[in-house]
Amino acid sequence: MATIDLTETSTSAISAALTQARRSMGGPAMGMVLTLIIVTNEAEQYDAVRAATHAGREHPSRTIAVITRRPQADSRLDAEIRVGESSPGETLLLRMYGPLGQHADSVAAPLLIPDVPVVTWWPDAAPPVPAKDPLGSVAQRRVTDAAAADAPRDMLLALARAYQPGDTDLSWTRATPWRSLLAAVLDQRHPELDSGQVLAEPANPTADLLAAWLELRLGIPVQRRESAGPGITEVRFDTSEGTIMVCRPDGRTATLSWAGRSDRKVALHRRETVELIAEELRRLEPDEVYAETLRALAAGAGAADQAAGAEAADQ
Repeated sequence: MATIDLTETSTSAISAALTQARRSMGGPAMGMVLTLIIVTNEAEQYDAVRAATHAGREHPSRTIAVITRRPQADSRLDAEIRVGESSPGETLLLRMYGPLGQHADSVAAPLLIPDVPVVTWWPDAAPPVPAKDPLGSVAQRRVTDAAAADAPRDMLLALARAYQPGDTDLSWTRATPWRSLLAAVLDQRHPELDSGQVLAEPANPTADLLAAWLELRLGIPVQRRESAGPGITEVRFDTSEGTIMVCRPDGRTATLSWAGRSDRKVALHRRETVELIAEELRRLEPDEVYAETLRALAAGAGAADQAAGAEAADQ
């Protein structure tokens, strides 16, 4: 592994150092399939870069971590370059001090690999409109994580208002195993569904999205209710012939219960960030199902607010 530290540097010096690092590693072929920009802070960068590095084994990429520090300091750019760490990709940690942090796009843009897709990921605080953010506007895919927000549901509603093709959220990615399992269950012959429920710990945005998706796809009312967790613990459907239920109390193994049938165990573990970001890097086209689900969630929230307002006016 080649590691180069540059202090008070420039993008041209970083590019030259990258070339030097490749040569020192025996001139490995570029072979990069994308550029991944991570917009984060010092406290969160380790876990995010680690996840991106592991995902890079499947998707060789140039990872550019944009880390802003001490906004009141004088402008300065420090860089750490890693080539051949544990994947075939390259990692650049760009620490920007002072006002330079307000112009991170001007630093990152010259370091993008030409003619390959760009993905921008905000593992913690996301901008109000990801597609209009300077580092989001250069990307084909923009990845946020509502679970990191103080009010995850409000964050989802804000993302719904700001949605542009290419946006996605890791709360939606976390729902993939649940959506796959429920689709497989309901692909079998089943009695007509009357209603549904999604139970999860409070402020779980994945549960909010899953409930909106089920209601949208099945055309039945699906309530979002709370449980002790971890994560989503239960999805149930009421029918005239009894209940169809998937229960996962431990975050690892679910039990499928269906009236008149034997219970069945199903592996349904909660996934780490490495798995989530790797999934997102496999799919670079717009996710229309996510967009429809966000719109449905926002429409449901709007209808609930109107009903609450009307009830308050009547009182």
